[in-house]
This record gives sequence, structure tokens and C-alpha cells, in this order.
Amino acid sequence: MTKEQKTATIAELKEKFAASRYFYVTDTSTMTVEKVNQLRRQCFEQNVELRVVKNTLIRKALEQVAEEKNESYDGLYAELKGMSALMFSETGNAPARLIKKFREDVDPDRPLLKVAYIESDIVVGDDQVESLTKLKSKEELIADVILLLESPIKNVLGSLQSGGNTIAGLLKALEERGGEE
Repeated sequence: MTKEQKTATIAELKEKFAASRYFYVTDTSTMTVEKVNQLRRQCFEQNVELRVVKNTLIRKALEQVAEEKNESYDGLYAELKGMSALMFSETGNAPARLIKKFREDVDPDRPLLKVAYIESDIVVGDDQVESLTKLKSKEELIADVILLLESPIKNVLGSLQSGGNTIAGLLKALEERGGEE
């Protein structure tokens, strides 16, 4: 890679890191080309961008973003060893779900999760994949809140409707009794 290419890659990564609230650093080192291609295909289908980049370039881009945003990526730097593949996503759980499904269907050992960056939180270790799959996206959280807000309203409406039937039934019964006397 020439110096110009490296500079361009760092600038591109810097822009990506600055704009992304979620990204994962994974290890795909022992995967065959066929398996990596399957992973790339699944990433494309799930709107997850997969990029294999040198660790030094990742580190330099992160350092520049940290300097500009006044953030700290210190927990990430220690994990930038060996081969690294970046996964960028619009939702925090999409790469974790993709990794889990890929392991179930294709390769039970790879890709390994080195570290995940989720809205300024750094999650380290492959043992965290399961917990990351359970994260809810913004849309899922909004849906949960709406369901929670709807529930009491539905209960009140149901009570009013059944109460209306009870009152109507009571009035009818009283009317029938009044007619008998």
C-alpha cells in the first residue's frame, strides 16, 4: 500500500468512525476464502458493512476521531492485534445477530468478536456476542414503549365496554321486573 492509499484509507475510516454509533472489530483469520465470501454476502443482505483493514490504520483513524470528538477509544486499542475485520451497522445488535447466525449455519468458531463499540460503550470479548444479540434497536424500544402505553388504555376501554354491557343488562333486567309488577 502506498502512502497516499494509506492516507486515503485513514481518512475514509475516520469519516466512518465519526459517523457510526455502532461498529464491531472481529477476527476472521482462520476462515477460508469461501467462508469469508459467505460472511460478506450475509453482511450485505443484513445492511452490515464488512471491511478488512490493517490494525495500524484502524488505530490512526480512531485516534484522529478521538481527538476531534473528545472521546476515548482506549479499550479498543488493546484488541487491535492479528487480523481485524470491521463491521459497521445502523443498529447495535445487527452484527452480533449476524455473527451468531453465521456460526450456527457455517462456521461454529468464526468470526470471533474482539471488541464492539456501542454508543460510546466498549464491549470486549467473544463471550459477549450472546448479550449483544439481545440489545434492542431504537425502533424496537419505541415499539415496546407504545405497547406499554397502549396496555392501560386498552384495559380502561375494555372495562368501559364491558361495564356498558353490564349496565345495559341491568337496566333491561330492571325494566323486565318493573313490567311484571
